[in-house]
Amino acid sequence: MTRYRIRTRPTQPFAGERTQAIPGRGLEFYELRGYAQGDEPRFIDWRAYARTGRLYTRIFQTEAPARFTFFLDGSPSMKLLGKEAYAERVLRVLAECARFEGAFVWGGGRYRGQPQKVAEGPSVLMNLPRPKGVSVLVTDGLDELDWSRLLQKLRRVVLVQVMAAEELAPGFAEALLHDVEVGSRLEVGEAEIRGYQETLAKHLLRLKTTARRLGSYALLRVGEPIVPALLRQGVLEER
Repeated sequence: MTRYRIRTRPTQPFAGERTQAIPGRGLEFYELRGYAQGDEPRFIDWRAYARTGRLYTRIFQTEAPARFTFFLDGSPSMKLLGKEAYAERVLRVLAECARFEGAFVWGGGRYRGQPQKVAEGPSVLMNLPRPKGVSVLVTDGLDELDWSRLLQKLRRVVLVQVMAAEELAPGFAEALLHDVEVGSRLEVGEAEIRGYQETLAKHLLRLKTTARRLGSYALLRVGEPIVPALLRQGVLEER
């Protein structure tokens, strides 16, 4: 996994880069600064000189290691349809990619090869201080909470949503559903299933849009190959 790293650059223009806004030698342009004796000639901006008649030096952003804190959803809904075991595998893949930059787990210190589930689910994050660096959430995203508020509070986010195929596309016309998060039961037919699918589609779009403004997002179906899916959706990238 050393050939990959977790992408933190936002798909849409919001904070989330690995770079620091301080002068240094990196790949991203930072600013123009008036030329000072001792500056390397190769960094002189000759276009600026042609416009102004003054010498300027191009300054670049310094690349800084990102620190990652991993959150593994251990709420009741994760125990269904193979999500819990699959989510643990997803977290291991991501944490191994982040080890050299600093991989930590919520409430457990540095990551040492063992995922640590949080039984209370993502809602517990609303009342905890925001960690340094990037928060990596592996969850089904089905808890009833203000997800937009939570993600914006964390500020720098990688959200990996793990769901089963049966949740994304129920294959039945009538059923008695049991909500394991709140304990309620509901008889449903075709109309309710269509309503569920429409509501779910809006929820997934909201999560995807918000997470990509703050970092990156992927939706993984239980059982699909993890690394190709994370690469395809932009959560992992080549070093």
